[in-house]
Formats: sequence, structure tokens, C-alpha cells
Amino acid sequence: MATFDLTGGYNPAFDYPLQSKPDNPEMRDSVSMWISDNEGRFGFPRICVEAVAEYWDDRGVEANIAFPDGRVLIGSNGYAPQPPKVRDGKVVTLNAGPLTFEVIEPLTRWNMTFDGSAYEQTVQGLMRGEQYGPRKRVKIEVETQMAVPPWTPGEDRARSGDKSTDLAFGAVGGHRHEQLFRCKGVFNVEGEPERRFEGTGLRIRRSGVRHVGAFPGHVWQSAVFPSGKAFGLSCFPARADGTPAYADAFIFENGAKTYAKMVEAPWMTHFVPHGGDVGLVLETHDGRRVKIGGATHDTTFIQAGKPMFGDWMQVDPDSKVNKGGGGGNLPFHQGGAKYSWDGETTYGMIERSYPAEKVRY
Repeated sequence: MATFDLTGGYNPAFDYPLQSKPDNPEMRDSVSMWISDNEGRFGFPRICVEAVAEYWDDRGVEANIAFPDGRVLIGSNGYAPQPPKVRDGKVVTLNAGPLTFEVIEPLTRWNMTFDGSAYEQTVQGLMRGEQYGPRKRVKIEVETQMAVPPWTPGEDRARSGDKSTDLAFGAVGGHRHEQLFRCKGVFNVEGEPERRFEGTGLRIRRSGVRHVGAFPGHVWQSAVFPSGKAFGLSCFPARADGTPAYADAFIFENGAKTYAKMVEAPWMTHFVPHGGDVGLVLETHDGRRVKIGGATHDTTFIQAGKPMFGDWMQVDPDSKVNKGGGGGNLPFHQGGAKYSWDGETTYGMIERSYPAEKVRY
């Protein structure tokens, strides 16, 4: 059991889904998880529900499943929701079609279930823009236990009134936090033996109005190690004039969070789906440098201009509301990576994007 405050001082109310359809048509509600099997057999590099008020009964689901041999299963599309579960007078689920997230205890325990169709492809096929393939039924059940207090990129600056993080993430008038966890679950693919697993992951809780604009590319990485050490980071590439851009991070050691910044990032200038170098260097606010090795392990990819949520439209042609989120103009890497830090290894998440003309394959 954790000997530190898992809530990190966050208000547990932020962890619950929105309790009703928002009045603001651009308001959105989202939960996502990235999950890695402790044995490295597979990963779920982003399983997500995205609900926009204007389309409250038409929600986006992204469901990525990836294996280290290059096989992928993609269950992304648009779906109607089921009535939410209510417990003690509170809505505790966010769902769409085959996917349900449920808060069991805020900032402490969540469950996730998926029961739906996914098409089979390879990461090489995705790199060619092939978003189709034979369909199989996939069932996933996961119970999570948070392992690290939540983190909101820029939270240390925000306490002093700095709003640069809001601008960086396009989250205006809303809330976003992420939290690393440990988990256990069952994973079934039609026609294949059942896979039971223990693993780790990252949960993201986000609600608000989002205007991403011209997305310049990014690197986002996070993982928790067997000892309980953990890290998380999010950063954008340098601006056109060469000045540093947003680059925020944290490390978690001995039950305490230390803020840091990214000083060496694995920008997606060279994309290698398996075994590619995604190591990084962080610098804490007191000047200590932390080097973390990394290699791509289980990988999905979305070509520039391709939808992230299947047939759930990225941009509505009438309202021009970006339903699916930012980055559609850039190639997107969503995957799992194997990380090493001071002799320890673990699997964790990575997401990257970069201008297509600057990416070498």
C-alpha cells in the first residue's frame, strides 16, 4: 500500500465524469488509458472515449492494441452511449458503444471494459495509411489501482498564475490530469487463447473546451517502475525562431514528486516501430540530470490526414468543430516503450507527432 497521499492534493470531484450534458456545445469530456503488459507480450497504446456536447449521443472511441511483432488491432469508431451508471447519486461511468470507464474510488481505483469489433493490420500497413482489415471480436477487462499522485503538465507554474500550459494544450476553461497505475486484467481475441495479465498504465482525465490550432508536433512519455519510481513529460519542439518551447516533466521518487523539464527529447525525426531509440534526459529544478533509456516496443501509427477515431469525423464540415482532437495534420505515433532507469526496467507509454516532411522512415 502507498505510504503517500495518492490524491496529491487534487480535488476528487475532478475525477468523476461530467454529471450531465454541458450547455456549451464545445465542451468535451474524455477518459483514456494506456496499458502495458508487465511481460511485454502486448500493449493497449491509448483506449479512449471522447464526448463533445454538440454530439453528445455520437462519441468517439479510439482503441489501439499492439504487439511487439508488428501486429495491431484497431477498434476505433463513433458510437452512441448507453445510460451511465449512477452510484450514491453520482455518475461514475463514461461510455460509448463497446467501451466503458468506471470510477470505483476517485484518484485511486478505476475499471475499464471493452467488448467490440477491431480490424487487424500491421504497423507497417498503418504507416502506409491502410486503416482496414479482417475484423475480430475483442474483449478486455481491466482493474486499476493508482500508483502515483496525479500530475497536470505545468501545475507548478499554474500555482503562480502562469497560463502557458493552457495555451500549449488548447485546454481553455477546463481541467486535465494524468495518473500512473498498476493493473490486472483479461484480454481475449476471437479464436485465440485467453490472455491474463498484470501491468502498468497511465490514465488521463480531461474535460473542457479544446482549441488546439496549428499543432507543431510533440513528445509525451510516462512510466512507473517496479520500485515505485516514475516519470512523466510533455513537450513541444522549438519554435520557428529557435527559442525554447513548452517542455514540462516530473519525476517521482521515495513518495515525493519533483518537477523537471525535458532537455533531450526523442523527436520523431526517425521513426522505428520496434527497437527505436526513445531515450530522454530530464533536468530537475535543482539542476540534477536524470537519464532514462527507452526503446519502442509495441506500436501503432496514424498517417497525416487519417482519422484518429475511425469513421468518427475529425472535423465536422458544418460547424468546423474539431471533434477528435489535435494533430490530424501530422503523422502520429502511439505506442508502448521499454524504459530503463538506474538498472530498473519497465514498460510505459509514448506518443509523438512531427511534421511529415521532417520524418524519416
